[in-house]
Amino acid sequence: MSAPHDVVIIGAGFGGIGMAIRLIQAGFEDVVLLERAGDLGGTWRDNTYPGAACDIPSHLYSFSFERKTDWSRRFPPQHEILDYLRHCARKYGVLPRIRFGTEVTEARFDEDEGRWRIATGRGDTLSARILVSACGQLNRPVLPPVPGRESFAGASFHSARWDHGTDLDGKRIAVIGTGASAIQIVPELAGRAARLTVFQRSAPYVIDKPDRPYRGWEKALLRTVPGLHGLSRARLYAQFEARALGFIKYPRLMDLVARRFRANLRGHIDDPALRERLTPGYPMGCKRILLSGDYYPALTEPHVDLVTDPIDRITPGGVRTAGGREHQADVLVYATGFAATDFLAPMKITGRDGRELNEEWRDGAVAHLGITVSGFPNLFLLYGPYTNLGHNSIIYMLESQFRYVTGCLRAMRDAGLAWIDVRPDAQDAFGREMRERLRSTVWAAGCESWYMTADGEIVNNWPGFTFAYRRATRRPDPRHFQARIS
Repeated sequence: MSAPHDVVIIGAGFGGIGMAIRLIQAGFEDVVLLERAGDLGGTWRDNTYPGAACDIPSHLYSFSFERKTDWSRRFPPQHEILDYLRHCARKYGVLPRIRFGTEVTEARFDEDEGRWRIATGRGDTLSARILVSACGQLNRPVLPPVPGRESFAGASFHSARWDHGTDLDGKRIAVIGTGASAIQIVPELAGRAARLTVFQRSAPYVIDKPDRPYRGWEKALLRTVPGLHGLSRARLYAQFEARALGFIKYPRLMDLVARRFRANLRGHIDDPALRERLTPGYPMGCKRILLSGDYYPALTEPHVDLVTDPIDRITPGGVRTAGGREHQADVLVYATGFAATDFLAPMKITGRDGRELNEEWRDGAVAHLGITVSGFPNLFLLYGPYTNLGHNSIIYMLESQFRYVTGCLRAMRDAGLAWIDVRPDAQDAFGREMRERLRSTVWAAGCESWYMTADGEIVNNWPGFTFAYRRATRRPDPRHFQARIS
């Protein structure tokens, strides 16, 4: 076993890279990042499908301490976000600290020594005082439990594992799913496929996406005029933050967004029968609201079919739906989302007294402020339970968590503590508050979504304003923790 490190971070996406930067700036030099893939970037490394882009405006999608002013578009494409993360890792000295191709399989806390023992898929073991999970919520692709998947004779892959070696031109392509990835993929494939079949289980709400390239003079002004980018960032933040009122407090405000949906649908879809199939049967905002200006037009192309009949099975030649109709396909794309509520799975995390985290979370994940878990000392989660958003940039939430975790580590260093562990009563009180507040949000309005566990418990989303979360995490409260002196 190697000598113990101060901090080991699992994952090298936005959370891991940003956390490492902030810890290094705070004087914690012995920081190591373990990344299972061969490159950094997290979800922006994995999702390279055609049309991949962000649905948060560019000026909100960078760290506050490293603002990017030269985005090419109002909504950033995948490759620019990945390049930005690589830039941050190089500039702030994080890149040499990343161990690529190193997947964590297990971590066990040694209470006597106050150390985490971390086992990897490479067969080695590391030791660390502090363990930070920056795995994110959207990192484990899910394939639907449809019979016959293995029998398909053509190329098939999940949208987050795109096979760029597959020739798509002139092929019959089937896309299963109509979520955030699918609405970006479908317009791209419509321009290449001989026949494109889209299988929809439930219709999403799709509103117009006001995207366009930045003009040369706009980029020049952003680059040269002091404060202009900051003003744009602040305006967008306030505009998006106001949308939280509809999600968490006054669901009837969603009617204003629903008007945009209806206008977008009417503006692109003339066929009343198709419009009906594209109209969701659940309240606006209950599931993720999607942004696109070209999804609906793609569905009107003569060689594109929208199928709403339930899928019966996958066959060697395509997809069979209820009633026995078979839809022929040469390529099958699963745009079927992620195991978002499993959080740290499939890693085995063992805390004090042999407590296993997945067992502790069998009825739904919970963590105090979405960051610390009782019984698991010196373990910190980034983008954990109750920290996802439906209305603003997740980077703002991550930066709140960076400050909180750094504050915990500084307090431990100053007080000479071996470990800290959030008190069960503090965690339980936070969990009760979250469950109570979430019951009155639009996410609990009667639909199934990736925000929920199989039992219908919402465990992903923050039921409040992002500035309220920042205030709650401005500094760790010593009353919330128990500790052991070194």
